[in-house]
Amino acid sequence: MEPHNDSLVITFLSTNTRIKRVLVNPGNSVNIIRSEVVKQLGLLNQVVPTPRVLHDFNVIREETKGEITLPINTSGTTQNTEFQVINSDMRYNVLLVRPWIHNIKAVPSTLHQVIRFLTRDVITTIHEEQRAVREMFVVHHEMPTPICPASDEEEACRPLKTMRKTSSPPNLHRPRGIGWDQVNSQRARADHFN
Repeated sequence: MEPHNDSLVITFLSTNTRIKRVLVNPGNSVNIIRSEVVKQLGLLNQVVPTPRVLHDFNVIREETKGEITLPINTSGTTQNTEFQVINSDMRYNVLLVRPWIHNIKAVPSTLHQVIRFLTRDVITTIHEEQRAVREMFVVHHEMPTPICPASDEEEACRPLKTMRKTSSPPNLHRPRGIGWDQVNSQRARADHFN
């Protein structure tokens, strides 16, 4: 297993729509969905206006718009799940937390980047969406069309089409080859020089 510090991010189906960037976080106690996602699903009219205050969410106090219950389909298993709807800007579309994890009796592992649970006497495994996690940290910059002064050399200074420059954070690729043998040999070398 390669070393990493990735969050456990999955994709699920709800009302025949694939929802990406779903953070599985056993540390929280309230399932959360962005109002923009509910709007895109065409279900804003199903939000029950029961505002609650979430403390320490995004390091601020956040008031919810209400509640909605959605069918969550993960690997063929459908579970009706209650969400608090927020109108906040956050990196993830949905947060699935302890109530959902406990309802399906799942075991999430950020180390192994999977969720496992029992369905019809078969262990079901959901693998994390590595690509979705990496895409969240890629920054896109729009390059403006350059402004050229009017001159006789119009050909040399034609307007260029808008270009997209993509940059990514450092350590986008996980290091390889770090295992117990390498750790022991590094310790032996360190002890040798002490």
